[in-house]
Formats: sequence, structure tokens, C-alpha cells
Amino acid sequence: MILLVLSMHAADTYSPLGNWYFVQRPPISQLTLLTFAAWQMYLQSFFMGLLFFVAGVFVPPSIDRKGPGRFLRDRAFRLGLPVLLYMFVLGPVTEYYISHSWTAPYSFAHEWWHHITDLEVLQENGPLWFLLALLIFSAVYAARYARPREQAPRLAPGNGVLILFAIAMALGRFVIRGVLPDRSIFNMHIGDFSQYILLFGAGIIAARDGWLHTFPYQRGIRWMMLVLPIGFIAWLAIVSGGSVHDGWNWRSAAYGAWESVTCVALSAGIIVLFRAKADGQNALTRLLSRNAFSVYVFHPPFVILAARALWNLAWPAIPKFLLLTVLATVTTFAASELVFRRIPVLRRIL
Repeated sequence: MILLVLSMHAADTYSPLGNWYFVQRPPISQLTLLTFAAWQMYLQSFFMGLLFFVAGVFVPPSIDRKGPGRFLRDRAFRLGLPVLLYMFVLGPVTEYYISHSWTAPYSFAHEWWHHITDLEVLQENGPLWFLLALLIFSAVYAARYARPREQAPRLAPGNGVLILFAIAMALGRFVIRGVLPDRSIFNMHIGDFSQYILLFGAGIIAARDGWLHTFPYQRGIRWMMLVLPIGFIAWLAIVSGGSVHDGWNWRSAAYGAWESVTCVALSAGIIVLFRAKADGQNALTRLLSRNAFSVYVFHPPFVILAARALWNLAWPAIPKFLLLTVLATVTTFAASELVFRRIPVLRRIL
């Protein structure tokens, strides 16, 4: 999932659909535009929601073991401190020295102080909005926490439950984006939060009811296969008429339905696929695993530095995006393993 995050931000660099600190927008063909759109919109449909689901799975055993008070203190330390680090240090350094998105001819100290005093800092948490949202979700759950009684594992959700779950997600998205189109609070895009809240809650329920390991493999694979050929045709039909807008219109409703079904289907399929085919670790995956959180926190400047290094490379946009993804991945994981996680203060939160 962290590799997909890196891939998304590499795509944002060259795709006209992306929004990123540093971009290079060469002329592209319609086929290239369609390729970027498919990759980015399919990723956007599920990848952050699935991260919230995975985060939710780990909440019940942690809060049962620690109690709500210690659980929240630990969450504030592990999630809150990286957000503050990004807002006050890493983000400003990235914008001033690396992406040059702070363009005024003033010193870093002047721009940093302006960043604080005009409250821009509250919106400048970059990709760490995810950690802030996760901290808020954890606090809400802890406030309502009561130690559950022992119970037998429950049946995994069937197709009917998954359909209802996708419908609830789509309705939430349509209503929120109709009332608050394009609204962000602390860099959190509110229109996506019906998905995030539902999947975080689903992760908690999956852990509580014990069905994560019993969800049928064939069911997950069938759902995933459904949204690849048939879902792709539906996606083409929705986006071929123009851009997808928030608001009270049929295209927003149709796209929300497609996005929600795709999210449920790909999440279910990926979970059972990795459970069946990759339930174990070797030396490489252990290295990737222990550095995943650190890479999520520190990857923006490395994506930008790699993009700057490739600026004069006269490749088509898609191969250049793939090369940028590889370079950013290798350099960020290397920096995390060899530098960041060896610094005592950082190691405690990474």
C-alpha cells in the first residue's frame, strides 16, 4: 500500500490530473491521458480506504491491552508527532529548498514565520493528513470504548452485506460532496470521509468478530475480477462524457457508485490474495515492512528530488513515471533504513 502511495505521487508529477508540490507537464496523447486517469482513479478509489481498514484491524487488540488512556497517549505520540514534524519542519523544508513552491524572494526564516502566523501551517500536512485523520478516528473510538465480552467468531460478511456496505459508502459520498463540494479541513478532503470512516469501522469489526482470516478466498477474488473488466467499462462510460464533478448531478452519483463498488471489491480481493499467497516474510519484505511507516512520512522530498534529476530525460510520460516510481522507492527506503531509523529521536516514532 505504501508503494502505491509513492506511485500515486510519481504519477501526479507528470499527469495533468494530479496535484503535487512539483510537476512537469509535457504534452501527452489521449491514450497516455487515459492510462494516467485509469491508474490514478482506480488507486484513488480504494488505496487510502484500505489503509484505514488495516489501521482499524490493529485498534482492538491495542486498546484492549493498554486501555483507552494509554492507547490514546501512544497514538498521539506515534501519529501526532510525525504530523507536527511535517507541518513545522519537513513540509516547509520541502517547499522552500526542494520543490521551490515557496517562490517569494525571502529567506527561509521569513517564509517559515509567515507560514505559521497566517495559519497556513494548519493546511500544510501533506500526505500526513492520513495520520491526523487516523488520530481523530482513534480518539472517537477510545471515547466510546467499553471492554467487550468474549464471543465466538462470527461469519464473514456475505455478498448482500458487501453490496449494502458499498451502497452506504456511495450515498455518504454523494451527500457530502453535494453539500460540501471540494471542501478540505486541515488538508483532509471531506468528500472521501464516508469511505474512510466506514472502512476504519469495518477493520475494527473484522478484528472483533474474527472473520478477517475466514473471509472466503473465492468470494474476494470474484469481487475483484468483477471490477476489472466490467468495472472498467463502467468507468469509461462515466468519464468519457467529461470530468467528474462534485455536486447534485448524475455523473457525481454514478462515479460515487463506481468508486464505492470498486473500493469494496479491490479491498476484498487484495486482502484474500495476500493472505493466501504472501502470508510470510523474507529478508526483503522484513526490510520493507519495518520501513513502511517512515517512508510514508518522508517520501515527498525524495519523489521531488528524483523528479528534478529526471527533468531533462526526454522519455514519454508513462515510462518516465515508472522510472520515477522506482527511483523514489529505492532512495526513500534506503534513506529510511540507513539514516532516519538510526536517529534515536526519530526511531521512537518511526
